[in-house]
Amino acid sequence: MKKTIQLSFALLLTVLISSSVFAQKAVEPKPSPMALAKIMLDKTYISITYSQPHKRERVVFGELVPLGKVWRFGANETTQLTTTGDIKVGDKVLKAGTYSVFCMPEKDSWTLIFNSALGQWGAYQYDASKDVLSVKVPTSATSETWEAFTIKFDKAEGTSTKLNAMWDGTMISVPVSAN
Repeated sequence: MKKTIQLSFALLLTVLISSSVFAQKAVEPKPSPMALAKIMLDKTYISITYSQPHKRERVVFGELVPLGKVWRFGANETTQLTTTGDIKVGDKVLKAGTYSVFCMPEKDSWTLIFNSALGQWGAYQYDASKDVLSVKVPTSATSETWEAFTIKFDKAEGTSTKLNAMWDGTMISVPVSAN
Protein backbone atom coordinates (compact mmCIF):
# COMPACT_ATOMS: atom_id res chain seq x y z
CA MET A 1 0.00 0.00 0.00
CA LYS A 2 2.81 2.38 0.94
CA LYS A 3 4.58 1.67 -2.39
CA THR A 4 1.34 2.36 -4.31
CA ILE A 5 0.95 5.74 -2.58
CA GLN A 6 4.62 6.59 -3.25
CA LEU A 7 4.27 5.61 -6.93
CA SER A 8 1.05 7.61 -7.26
CA PHE A 9 2.70 10.64 -5.66
CA ALA A 10 5.76 10.31 -7.93
CA LEU A 11 3.51 10.03 -10.99
CA LEU A 12 1.47 13.07 -9.94
CA LEU A 13 4.66 15.07 -9.30
CA THR A 14 6.02 14.09 -12.74
CA VAL A 15 2.78 15.19 -14.43
CA LEU A 16 2.78 18.53 -12.59
CA ILE A 17 6.42 19.26 -13.43
CA SER A 18 5.91 18.27 -17.09
CA SER A 19 2.82 20.47 -17.33
CA SER A 20 4.75 23.38 -15.86
CA VAL A 21 7.61 22.95 -18.36
CA PHE A 22 5.21 22.72 -21.33
CA ALA A 23 3.26 25.75 -20.11
CA GLN A 24 6.47 27.79 -19.87
CA LYS A 25 7.52 26.84 -23.40
CA ALA A 26 4.10 27.80 -24.75
CA VAL A 27 4.47 31.41 -23.59
CA GLU A 28 7.95 32.01 -25.00
CA PRO A 29 7.72 34.64 -27.75
CA LYS A 30 8.55 33.56 -31.30
CA PRO A 31 11.54 35.29 -32.90
CA SER A 32 9.34 36.40 -35.81
CA PRO A 33 5.71 36.29 -34.64
CA MET A 34 2.72 36.23 -36.98
CA ALA A 35 0.86 39.50 -37.52
CA LEU A 36 -2.19 40.69 -39.43
CA ALA A 37 -3.02 43.99 -41.11
CA LYS A 38 -6.61 44.38 -42.30
CA ILE A 39 -9.04 46.98 -43.55
CA MET A 40 -12.51 47.29 -45.02
CA LEU A 41 -12.80 49.63 -48.03
CA ASP A 42 -16.46 50.01 -48.94
CA LYS A 43 -17.47 46.34 -49.45
CA THR A 44 -13.94 45.08 -50.06
CA TYR A 45 -12.05 43.38 -47.22
CA ILE A 46 -8.26 43.32 -47.46
CA SER A 47 -5.99 41.37 -45.13
CA ILE A 48 -2.25 40.82 -45.04
CA THR A 49 -0.85 37.94 -43.00
CA TYR A 50 2.88 38.07 -42.35
CA SER A 51 5.62 37.26 -39.85
CA GLN A 52 7.53 40.08 -38.18
CA PRO A 53 11.31 39.77 -38.27
CA HIS A 54 13.13 41.99 -35.76
CA LYS A 55 16.17 44.20 -36.21
CA ARG A 56 18.03 42.87 -33.14
CA GLU A 57 20.95 45.28 -33.57
CA ARG A 58 21.57 44.07 -37.13
CA VAL A 59 21.99 46.12 -40.29
CA VAL A 60 18.71 45.43 -42.06
CA PHE A 61 18.74 46.77 -45.62
CA GLY A 62 21.85 45.97 -47.58
CA GLU A 63 22.90 43.13 -45.26
CA LEU A 64 20.12 41.11 -43.60
CA VAL A 65 17.84 41.98 -46.53
CA PRO A 66 20.04 42.34 -49.64
CA LEU A 67 19.31 45.18 -52.03
CA GLY A 68 18.32 44.25 -55.58
CA LYS A 69 17.12 40.74 -54.64
CA VAL A 70 13.61 39.39 -54.11
CA TRP A 71 12.64 39.27 -50.44
CA ARG A 72 9.61 37.53 -48.88
CA PHE A 73 8.27 40.82 -47.37
CA GLY A 74 8.46 39.49 -43.84
CA ALA A 75 9.83 36.31 -42.25
CA ASN A 76 9.11 32.59 -42.36
CA GLU A 77 6.25 31.77 -44.74
CA THR A 78 5.68 34.17 -47.60
CA THR A 79 3.45 37.13 -46.75
CA GLN A 80 -0.08 36.72 -48.13
CA LEU A 81 -2.57 39.38 -49.18
CA THR A 82 -6.24 38.48 -49.60
CA THR A 83 -8.78 40.83 -51.10
CA THR A 84 -12.48 40.10 -51.53
CA GLY A 85 -12.83 42.61 -54.36
CA ASP A 86 -10.67 44.11 -57.07
CA ILE A 87 -8.38 46.82 -55.70
CA LYS A 88 -5.99 49.40 -57.08
CA VAL A 89 -2.44 49.20 -55.74
CA GLY A 90 -0.70 52.36 -56.82
CA ASP A 91 -2.16 52.84 -60.28
CA LYS A 92 -2.57 49.14 -61.14
CA VAL A 93 -5.57 46.83 -60.63
CA LEU A 94 -5.19 43.66 -58.56
CA LYS A 95 -8.08 41.22 -59.03
CA ALA A 96 -9.90 39.72 -56.02
CA GLY A 97 -8.03 36.71 -54.62
CA THR A 98 -5.11 35.63 -52.47
CA TYR A 99 -1.52 36.38 -53.44
CA SER A 100 1.99 35.91 -52.09
CA VAL A 101 3.68 39.26 -51.57
CA PHE A 102 7.34 39.69 -52.35
CA CYS A 103 9.47 42.80 -52.47
CA MET A 104 12.67 43.92 -54.10
CA PRO A 105 14.25 46.60 -51.92
CA GLU A 106 16.60 49.12 -53.52
CA LYS A 107 18.32 52.10 -51.92
CA ASP A 108 15.60 54.64 -52.78
CA SER A 109 12.64 52.47 -53.82
CA TRP A 110 11.04 49.06 -53.38
CA THR A 111 9.14 47.04 -55.92
CA LEU A 112 6.15 45.25 -54.37
CA ILE A 113 5.36 42.02 -56.20
CA PHE A 114 2.06 40.13 -56.04
CA ASN A 115 2.49 36.51 -57.10
CA SER A 116 -0.03 33.68 -57.64
CA ALA A 117 2.11 30.91 -56.09
CA LEU A 118 0.91 30.31 -52.52
CA GLY A 119 2.24 28.34 -49.55
CA GLN A 120 5.93 29.04 -49.96
CA TRP A 121 8.60 29.33 -47.30
CA GLY A 122 10.63 32.46 -47.89
CA ALA A 123 11.57 33.48 -51.42
CA TYR A 124 13.64 30.37 -52.16
CA GLN A 125 11.22 29.10 -54.82
CA TYR A 126 10.12 32.50 -56.10
CA ASP A 127 8.95 32.18 -59.71
CA ALA A 128 8.71 35.48 -61.60
CA SER A 129 6.52 33.83 -64.26
CA LYS A 130 3.74 33.71 -61.62
CA ASP A 131 3.88 37.46 -60.93
CA VAL A 132 0.46 39.04 -61.30
CA LEU A 133 1.35 42.66 -60.58
CA SER A 134 4.29 44.76 -59.44
CA VAL A 135 4.41 48.33 -58.21
CA LYS A 136 7.51 50.43 -57.64
CA VAL A 137 7.29 52.85 -54.70
CA PRO A 138 9.78 55.29 -53.19
CA THR A 139 11.18 54.75 -49.72
CA SER A 140 11.29 57.39 -47.03
CA ALA A 141 13.09 57.71 -43.72
CA THR A 142 11.08 57.27 -40.53
CA SER A 143 11.38 59.52 -37.50
CA GLU A 144 11.80 56.43 -35.30
CA THR A 145 13.53 53.09 -35.58
CA TRP A 146 11.10 50.20 -36.06
CA GLU A 147 12.49 47.14 -34.25
CA ALA A 148 9.90 44.81 -35.80
CA PHE A 149 8.98 44.77 -39.48
CA THR A 150 5.46 46.22 -39.44
CA ILE A 151 2.72 46.40 -42.06
CA LYS A 152 -0.35 48.53 -41.41
CA PHE A 153 -3.06 50.42 -43.22
CA ASP A 154 -3.84 54.10 -42.65
CA LYS A 155 -7.39 54.89 -41.59
CA ALA A 156 -9.71 54.50 -44.58
CA GLU A 157 -10.78 57.68 -46.36
CA GLY A 158 -13.87 56.59 -48.27
CA THR A 159 -12.70 53.77 -50.50
CA SER A 160 -8.98 54.66 -50.22
CA THR A 161 -6.13 54.10 -47.79
CA LYS A 162 -2.38 53.69 -47.75
CA LEU A 163 -0.56 50.44 -47.14
CA ASN A 164 2.53 51.19 -45.07
CA ALA A 165 5.51 48.93 -44.34
CA MET A 166 8.17 50.02 -41.85
CA TRP A 167 11.37 48.47 -40.59
CA ASP A 168 14.48 49.94 -39.05
CA GLY A 169 14.45 53.56 -40.29
CA THR A 170 12.79 52.88 -43.65
CA MET A 171 9.17 53.10 -44.79
CA ILE A 172 7.14 52.63 -47.94
CA SER A 173 3.61 53.92 -48.39
CA VAL A 174 1.43 52.64 -51.25
CA PRO A 175 -1.99 54.05 -52.18
CA VAL A 176 -4.68 51.34 -52.16
CA SER A 177 -8.32 51.76 -53.12
CA ALA A 178 -11.38 49.63 -53.76
CA ASN A 179 -11.92 49.41 -57.50
